[in-house]
Amino acid sequence: MYEDFRVTDRWTGEDLHCQWKANVVAIATRHADAVDVRFDVSGRPMAIALPCTAWVEQKKRSGKVITDRIAVQIAGRHLKQLIEEGYDSAREMYTVSLDETLAHLDAIVAEGKQFGGLPVLPVGVEATG
Repeated sequence: MYEDFRVTDRWTGEDLHCQWKANVVAIATRHADAVDVRFDVSGRPMAIALPCTAWVEQKKRSGKVITDRIAVQIAGRHLKQLIEEGYDSAREMYTVSLDETLAHLDAIVAEGKQFGGLPVLPVGVEATG
């Protein structure tokens, strides 16, 4: 769904290829209470910062946790929406609010049910066994 997708830039009309690269706990890297979900957007780095409070709030409201692969889907959906709405392509990081994160999460869960589940991570690595 949103770990590897294509989207058209609203302003330039350019077809952008977005690929997930990593989830990084931002407490260690930039002293922020967030998880940075990093993407490659047609060769340029982009990070979507999800607030750690979303993990706590999701556990309170549903009893379930946000997994790494759900975090990727949330951030990828947000990135796709940013690009479609005309994002600032010079920025390398966007911060998502708690309410936005939970709204994307609800949409991801609904989409996952519609499509029969979420893709597995890591992308492009086949399971062996």
